[in-house]
Amino acid sequence: MCYDVQAKLESQLKRAIRKNSSEEVNSILEKLEKFHGRPMFHVSGFNHPEMLIYTNEQPDIPTIAHWGLVPHWTKDEASKEKLWNSTLNAKGETIFEKPSFKDSAIAKRCLIHIDGFFEHKHINGKSFPHFIKPKDNSVLSLGGVWSEWINPRTELIETSFSIVTTRANTLMSDIHNNPKLSEPRMPLILDHENEEDWLQGALSENEIEKFKKLIKPASDHVLEAHTVGRLSGKNFKGNNESVTEEVNYSAIDGGDQLSIF
Repeated sequence: MCYDVQAKLESQLKRAIRKNSSEEVNSILEKLEKFHGRPMFHVSGFNHPEMLIYTNEQPDIPTIAHWGLVPHWTKDEASKEKLWNSTLNAKGETIFEKPSFKDSAIAKRCLIHIDGFFEHKHINGKSFPHFIKPKDNSVLSLGGVWSEWINPRTELIETSFSIVTTRANTLMSDIHNNPKLSEPRMPLILDHENEEDWLQGALSENEIEKFKKLIKPASDHVLEAHTVGRLSGKNFKGNNESVTEEVNYSAIDGGDQLSIF
């Protein structure tokens, strides 16, 4: 699963910077003024934060969207609240069948750029948080699906998204070993070439099976991981840069004492 990420603004803007001129990027920043300057060293999907996404309808200009997809057919705010926490992730193998994701999987896909993500490894009944990031310190491009919902109370359009997940690669199989889950998972990480394929237009029935080939684990050489401090409770460092500092759990095979390297 992917519920906790680091997504600094410069990383979220990476595609816009790559695709647009500096003048256009400055114009984008002006339009995103209320969003600019909000660091996301650690953000939880369960808080439904606003993040930048790149949609297949506007692939080079970021759109502000809430994390947690709200399908266009959602009846009201009460229904939204009931559904929201279950749509942070979308299982890639079933997005073309599940009612919450089917329409978006066919016609509304997006990219989410992050620095890395957090996951817990379970050992002897205890869990140990890890930060997973690219080995080359580049930006991860995650595949997602998005939606526009008209809030019947406010009559405003609310944009939201879900991060697509796939089965885990070797590294994530070792880390994402929660015994309560049926299998280890990881977010769908796309390379530059597959980014453009992911953002293609609406799919016909004949195109869906071929498209599913994009939904696969990242290569084993792409990522690296290290243990970090607690992500909740009194020892949680909060949304600040130190949250990804490497931490040594000296009794990782049976306890949870820790010390910062």
